Amino acid sequence: MKKLIMSIALAATAAMALPAHAGLVRDENAPPGGVIFTGSSIFSGDTTGGLTYNRPIAGTPPTALSGVGTAVRYVVTPFRVTISGNYNFLNTTNYDSYLGIHAGSFDPTNGLLNAIAYNDDFNGTLDGGFANLALLAGVSYFAVSSGFDNTDFGAFRLDVNGPGNILPNGGGGGVPPGGVPEPATWAMLIFGFAGIGAALRRRRSADVAVTA
Repeated sequence: MKKLIMSIALAATAAMALPAHAGLVRDENAPPGGVIFTGSSIFSGDTTGGLTYNRPIAGTPPTALSGVGTAVRYVVTPFRVTISGNYNFLNTTNYDSYLGIHAGSFDPTNGLLNAIAYNDDFNGTLDGGFANLALLAGVSYFAVSSGFDNTDFGAFRLDVNGPGNILPNGGGGGVPPGGVPEPATWAMLIFGFAGIGAALRRRRSADVAVTA
């Protein structure tokens, strides 16, 4: 009986530890829960009402801060890649957007710190993006989605593809650190706790029968 109780408890604990990403990284053809699929990921968010910072100007790496985008609204999407190699980025919006990539950390009070690339008007569009940006496995990266000037903000969709999986690294881009349990996870938790309760009730009944 103790082994049964321990197994159910461990299953419930494991369910609590499962990350949830609310469909921010998903296959376009997947249901709303979404999945990460090899070599490509989709992140989405909205910079409306977000914090502001003085973004860098375009460059790989950028060498100066913008005199136009002095207080652009932004959303940070932390991510990592599973294989070192060249990756492609496209930040799609209905406004003039900017996309920046930082390695190791992102500090909005110092937009140039750890910035490895910034770009807008990618391939003649108003979207920010990069082609064949070299990334290393095991490094924490931060994609900063923002606008060209201080009045450019709104929803964005960030497509990333390359030789390895692109995984959310917790926090930012609408993904809270640690996540919020998905409905399936809640179901596992409820089932686990219900099982523990039933096992304990059976144990008490057995004890009463023996001592009567």
